[in-house]
Amino acid sequence: MKNKLTPFDAYVSDTLLADLAAASRILASQGVMDAFGHVSMRHPTEPKRYLMACSKAPALVTPADILEYDLDSLPFNAQGRGSFLERFIHGEIYKARPDVMSVIHSHSPSVVPFGLVNVGMRAMFHNAAFVASGVPVFDIREKFGATDMLVCNCEKGLALAEVMGGKDVVFMRAHGSVACGPSLPSAVFRAVYLEVNARIQHWTAALSQGAAISALDEEEGRLADGVNQGACLRAWELWRSQVRAELNW
Repeated sequence: MKNKLTPFDAYVSDTLLADLAAASRILASQGVMDAFGHVSMRHPTEPKRYLMACSKAPALVTPADILEYDLDSLPFNAQGRGSFLERFIHGEIYKARPDVMSVIHSHSPSVVPFGLVNVGMRAMFHNAAFVASGVPVFDIREKFGATDMLVCNCEKGLALAEVMGGKDVVFMRAHGSVACGPSLPSAVFRAVYLEVNARIQHWTAALSQGAAISALDEEEGRLADGVNQGACLRAWELWRSQVRAELNW
């Protein structure tokens, strides 16, 4: 029987819908999102589709709010519910990156400065090992001139995906960031520890008073991130259990 929340398309389990809704709440509770931001996951059986909540504050998302989209970010089962204006970030990254199974867009406050100045983020500790390969900056004005800063169509989403390339994270000038992963738990882990790493780098830069900072190099980052693909499940189990204890789903 098809899930009642996806009446037009392939079945999606209640467990996956609950996990995706929980991811929104986790990101809010961890300080990555406030009233804005969104997390998606690629459809488990239809790779040219993805799942994401309707336009709603992340801390309020429930499984019943999940919509299904094609990769042009057109919804299949909106049933009168609104969509996020920047859903095109997700669709275009899924088009460009078959390896990506989850995408998160946020405006986490410690991360935003790295899109404004010519100071690259470095991997300050092992949980942020994914940063060591480098983080590009998407400046929307380079291709589109003065805009409202929103990635609100496929063309702008494609431009962002091109700047991101094969990296796990991209900064958005004067806006926020995008984190991706090969699974929902991995993407959530990266979004959370991107914000934590940003705070640590701010503190470390102040403490160093201009002295060299001994952050992870690219090879250390590659090795540590390999471990983190398994270790991220420990964090996910903790955060997911907290949502389950509160809401019973």
